[in-house]
Amino acid sequence: LARIIYSRPKKKDRVIFGELVPYNKIWRTGANEATEITFYEDVLFNGTEIEAGTYSLYTIPEEKKWTIIINEKINVWGAYSYDDSLDILRTTVPAKQTAASVENFSITFKPSVDGSDLLMGWDDTFIEVPIQKAQ
Repeated sequence: LARIIYSRPKKKDRVIFGELVPYNKIWRTGANEATEITFYEDVLFNGTEIEAGTYSLYTIPEEKKWTIIINEKINVWGAYSYDDSLDILRTTVPAKQTAASVENFSITFKPSVDGSDLLMGWDDTFIEVPIQKAQ
């Protein structure tokens, strides 16, 4: 259904969200190059249809929610050349507390009924985004 490529920065006793990763600012969602997501077929990403293809995935973390951004421009370093005119989708999901601190920024897929949930977490925060096959 999907594949994701990202870099995994470490917490290293730092305060992550609100300090190292500022609230309300575009984040590359990892380290180094912007995170890339490939959908192998058309999907519903948090309920919105996205065509199969490869995209950059950015986020705007906030204390209570995150905005997830799917953008057409790929092979970019960080968020320095981010161009919102190339956004395919912006969607919001609630920020949740982890059961234990996460040392390395992590992204994984959790199987669900019609697809999988995309989970992203670091420090004491994680988010979940449902991805289903488009009808």
